[in-house]
Amino acid sequence: TTHYLFIVVVAVNSTLLTINAGDYIFYTDWMWTSFVVFSVSQSTMLAVGAIYYMLFTGVPGTATYYATIMTIYTWVAKGAWFALGYPYDFIVVPIWIPSAMLLDLTYWATRRNKHAAIIIGGTLVGLSFPLFNMVNLLLVRDPLETAFKYPRPTLPAYMTPIEPQVGKFYNSPVALGSGASAVLTVPIAALGAKLNTWTYR
Repeated sequence: TTHYLFIVVVAVNSTLLTINAGDYIFYTDWMWTSFVVFSVSQSTMLAVGAIYYMLFTGVPGTATYYATIMTIYTWVAKGAWFALGYPYDFIVVPIWIPSAMLLDLTYWATRRNKHAAIIIGGTLVGLSFPLFNMVNLLLVRDPLETAFKYPRPTLPAYMTPIEPQVGKFYNSPVALGSGASAVLTVPIAALGAKLNTWTYR
């Protein structure tokens, strides 16, 4: 029970980290102007999270599942922005799944060799991810027009003052509650499993 709850916490938190890595995912103008930073941050986060998730389960195919979770999350965010009146191209969903499939294929082809998965699979992710996403971005219609016509309601990360942002985070009940629950889930589950063991003794 502890292991399964732990992997759920890791999956959710690493997914949120990947989606928000540098805030380079959602907005069309940043996707184009900061493509290199986007590619480095996203391919790194995908490789680290997917490999950890895959090696934890030991099952080929888990990396693709992990990438699918992130894709669904981001499409939900895209739908939310669209519902607020922003154009369809305001958010570009990254192409994680094909690169994750290459990672799974490496793990399967090398007979579940974790070192090969990390070295070969990670390299394949880093090489393929920018290519898939460049094709994806070429399908966006006039990204600069979208960026200027529909400005974002929040400042980009490099323009946001650090102190007020930190203050807002720590004073937020939602942030504190989600962080505390994520941290406390594993020890509570471990305690529950231990009590369950003692009961059956």
